[in-house]
Amino acid sequence: MADTGWLWAVFTLIAAASQTARNAMQRELTATLGTVGATHVRFLFGFPFALIFLFCVAVASGTPVPLPVPIFWPWIIAGATAQVAATALMLAAMGERSFVVAIAYIKTEPVQVALFGLLFLGDRLTLPMMAAILIATSGVVVMSYKPNGAASTSWRPTLLGLGGGAMFAFAAIGYRGAILTLQLPNFVMAATFALVVGLVLQAVLLSLFLAVRDPGVLYAIMRAWRPSMLAGFMGALASQFWFLAFAIATAASVRTLALVEVLFAQAITRFWFGQPTSPREGLGIVLVIAGVALLLWAH
Repeated sequence: MADTGWLWAVFTLIAAASQTARNAMQRELTATLGTVGATHVRFLFGFPFALIFLFCVAVASGTPVPLPVPIFWPWIIAGATAQVAATALMLAAMGERSFVVAIAYIKTEPVQVALFGLLFLGDRLTLPMMAAILIATSGVVVMSYKPNGAASTSWRPTLLGLGGGAMFAFAAIGYRGAILTLQLPNFVMAATFALVVGLVLQAVLLSLFLAVRDPGVLYAIMRAWRPSMLAGFMGALASQFWFLAFAIATAASVRTLALVEVLFAQAITRFWFGQPTSPREGLGIVLVIAGVALLLWAH
């Protein structure tokens, strides 16, 4: 594999920006499709675009589509199903009375990714990288956690949040593991092929679930195909760059740098909607920036 240098960071930043845009589109779809339907859009309308990406990569590089080894399948299935489970837990956490606390715990994902990456993939981290993960994650928790009005007598939001973060972490490890099992010299082909398989699995899984539990949502998605198509494209684009980053860097590094999504969202809130930044949020921003800067220096 050629020297990839800072490519992983570039891929991650593009993915984070694309995902921020996709999230905004999905929020618009929630009013008509509901949370599950809006979530399914990224899978159902995303995989056709992933197939186009795969065709373009194969033609441009002259690399044939790989025939995966058997060990590829447990990794990709684990990643795809964990992401669906993570989304369900996240939605459940957001539906709780103290959802802000739960979201703060979901953002502990990079710490859990680092642990899972070491256990399952042997992805070792240096001390500066571990410090960067802890600093950036603490910044997101500080920004997300609101002491006033966020207290709860139930552990349910916390458990849902931690569970969601763990599932998102396991999804990242599953995807990186699947990409590495392909052992292709062309990391772009490996990442794109894994993306296509993962999205197809997720589209089939959620389509079957909705067909049994709520077929009306599937009909509503088809009726809203125009905005869904754009959201699906942005979802596939974001996923493409996530997978490219996973192919050449540890999942912990990628998911830590991905915390810049919080900064993007904060910037939109501050400059677009005119909402001021509180001192607590300012402290969180400083911690995230410090953690990201340390992570990039450590690489």
